[in-house]
Amino acid sequence: MFGLFKKKSKKDILLAKYKKLNEEAYKLSHHDRKASDKKLKEANDILEQINALEEKA
Repeated sequence: MFGLFKKKSKKDILLAKYKKLNEEAYKLSHHDRKASDKKLKEANDILEQINALEEKA
């Protein structure tokens, strides 16, 4: 209950975006491959940001 108002770290926020984009890309891959590839590119860019944060820390 005390963690209810805990502020999320930048890494947690980026991981949530990465997961959401991967799910959207999977759903799009069934009917629109071009849009799916675009979402995967965005997800990979976010993954690179996450890796940069981990290297910094």
